[in-house]
Amino acid sequence: MPRLTTGEAIAKSLVLHGVDTVFGIPGAHMYHFTDALARESNRIRFVTTRHEQGAGHMAFGYAKSTGRVGVYTVVPGPGVLNSSSALSVAYGASAPVLCVTGNVMSHLIGRGRGQLHELPDQLATLRGFTGYAERIDHPTQAPGIVSHAFREMLAGRVRPAAVEAPWDVFRQSAEVELDVDRSMPAPPAPDPDAVAAAAKLIRDARNPLIVVGAGAQHAPEEVAALAGLIQAPVTAFRSGKGVVGNDSPYGLLSTAAWEYWPKCDLLIGIGSRLELVHFRWRWMPDGIRTIRIDIDPTEFVRIRPDVGIVTDARLGTAALIAALDTSIDKRASRADEFLGYAAAAEAAIETVQPQVGFLKAIRAALPRDGLLVEEITQAGFAARFAFPVYGPRQYVTCGYQESLGFGFQTAVGVKIANPDKCVVSITGDGGFMFGIQELATAVQHRVNLVTVVFNNNAFGNVHRDQTTVFDGRLIGAELVNPDFVRVAEGFGAKGVRASTPAALRRALEEGFREDGPVLIEVPIETGSEASPWPFAHPER
Repeated sequence: MPRLTTGEAIAKSLVLHGVDTVFGIPGAHMYHFTDALARESNRIRFVTTRHEQGAGHMAFGYAKSTGRVGVYTVVPGPGVLNSSSALSVAYGASAPVLCVTGNVMSHLIGRGRGQLHELPDQLATLRGFTGYAERIDHPTQAPGIVSHAFREMLAGRVRPAAVEAPWDVFRQSAEVELDVDRSMPAPPAPDPDAVAAAAKLIRDARNPLIVVGAGAQHAPEEVAALAGLIQAPVTAFRSGKGVVGNDSPYGLLSTAAWEYWPKCDLLIGIGSRLELVHFRWRWMPDGIRTIRIDIDPTEFVRIRPDVGIVTDARLGTAALIAALDTSIDKRASRADEFLGYAAAAEAAIETVQPQVGFLKAIRAALPRDGLLVEEITQAGFAARFAFPVYGPRQYVTCGYQESLGFGFQTAVGVKIANPDKCVVSITGDGGFMFGIQELATAVQHRVNLVTVVFNNNAFGNVHRDQTTVFDGRLIGAELVNPDFVRVAEGFGAKGVRASTPAALRRALEEGFREDGPVLIEVPIETGSEASPWPFAHPER
């Protein structure tokens, strides 16, 4: 067995788990780990960020766009706290993100002596927004704890994880067995009785609707096959976008699915919290029944289905198809009907301007396999119901955390994980300023990310609500911004200004051909953007 420090044992364990990129900022507590990463530089790329939040969000973008574990490293205490937003986003959006951090000297943990970066109980803090967090107290523990973290992240409902080691333990050495069990447990097999009960509900239904979430991103073939077999449209709010492409008659944007919803008699949720129908639409057709396929059994307590199948989305959907193949009558194609709902919805959302016009320009410029990273901004809200997505993992969202400022930082990680694909980040001026320093990261690492900053000189939602609900008493809503084009150029990036959808499309197409980051500022008159909320929260 090799004699390794704890830092070396962690780095080598990451390599054995297929990790090829680590985001982060070196610091005193982590020196022996970052030095170990330097020794593995032929197998692991280290991406230096300018803020711990950026490191966490880039790891999130890497994970969300690939399905693989995204790894970042920061110092303990303030470094961990600065990155906690990214961990909470990963928790809410079901992304496998691993934080590797340190702690104070082992003999001072919990003593309250005020050592550098000390928290009262960092491990407990980490456990508050991860699915698994553990401390490594000796080099021999590192491979097993890292392997356990990967198992906890990827088996069952996907969650982030964290591992820490005390400052002094990182440099301790011992003979270390690296060849530990790295296998993943199989998901639970679909219960045959539940599958049979679900198949009966499907056979009896005339107008089923399939709603998918993040848990179905790895099952596009199975979901599409089920949709064709039972002639059901497939929709999503944000996390499931692209599981069935919106260029398929069966892949409906949520606005189109809303037109179909009143006649629906069976809801089939696959890997989804069903946020769209229960919290966004908030209206259920009379007599509707519900089937849910989810690997997290607690979902069936939160929203109780008529039939619940506890399993992986791919296995559960395949089991349903197998049960129906020999028992369901062939159903006539409803493709033209579903396309009609899509056309009606497309006409309706034309009122959401200028956002929809700019989103159409982005879609026209972005190749079919390109990726869009949303943000908490007016164009981002509209993208959820107005931006067509053609494949899984092509639309990166922060999920229910709605973390303002996550988008640009996340998009840097998305592009690093997908260097051969075009990636667009859409953000507002307010959110972009949360992480503008990561332009330096993109320049340093020659990341050809194209970022569109919609500049309305305001926190748009706050400005609208204070204007319409609070009699125009504006407080904290108006912003003074720099010249974003000149700022981009000052960082060494390319800066462009585009005031129309046509100009934006041209700037995007040119931007994809650059070898570094590109920022496109789109000036928007304050208060001029139509509210997206009538489509995000439709009323009947």
